[in-house]
Amino acid sequence: MSDHFDCNSCKESLYGRKYIQVEDNPHCILCYERLYANTCQECKELISHNEKELFYENRHYHESCFCCSRCSRSLADEPFTSQEDDLVCSNCYSNEFSSKCVGCDKVVLPGSRMLSYGGGTWHENCFVCHGCEKPIGAGAFIPDKNNNYYCVPCYEGRVAPQCRHCRKPLTKGGVTYKDEVWHKECFLCTGCKAPLAGQPFTSEGESPYCVKCFSSLYAKKCAGCNTAITGFGDGKYISFEDRQWHQPCFKCSRCSVSLVGSGFFPDRDQILCADCNSDD
Repeated sequence: MSDHFDCNSCKESLYGRKYIQVEDNPHCILCYERLYANTCQECKELISHNEKELFYENRHYHESCFCCSRCSRSLADEPFTSQEDDLVCSNCYSNEFSSKCVGCDKVVLPGSRMLSYGGGTWHENCFVCHGCEKPIGAGAFIPDKNNNYYCVPCYEGRVAPQCRHCRKPLTKGGVTYKDEVWHKECFLCTGCKAPLAGQPFTSEGESPYCVKCFSSLYAKKCAGCNTAITGFGDGKYISFEDRQWHQPCFKCSRCSVSLVGSGFFPDRDQILCADCNSDD
């Protein structure tokens, strides 16, 4: 008596019939396809055992269904990418989604080496220095006010302003004074050489001075408190003939009432309010 050779699922005899073995268990074709065949992502039909099947990211396709969702060209031997559930060939992806190079106006293909800056995209070899026209690549660069890009040597040699003090290029920061630029560390008091960047300062002629040096060298003395009038802090002052006063110091020499905005009467070295003057 011969052994039975039946389908593991429907139990029908497989003698003389085509079958497929799964984990040592034979299945007739109908049962195999019912139990194990995958459904095509594109057409939603079963992929038969005798059809070529393609697989991508947990999705299965008939070979004829594995094509670009835009132009329908086969992707079996072509580079492609995916947009959500759609397969897109490289040409269609480039036309629809890729940026154009600012330098050559051609498409920047997915996966190619590129650079992005200020909302623009370049092929790596198209991002070149405006001065020497050599590719900048991943190196440092500096834009000018016209949005031209320079490698550091070209910017320093051709574009960057020169410090008024040391005559070396100034590429960032700095101080502008009388339409000229200084490195912060070069902008110093003419008198004591203290740094003036971020500090109050004034000038005598073309030369900048810190408050202390200007006060000791050039500032006039207040006739009231005998200290320098610098123009800083309570900087408003009042001048009469050859004398000057800080505004808070401009007051009656006898009763000390403020004379700012009021009439006053000079009396030799004194200044008097109307009331004190009438007492004389």
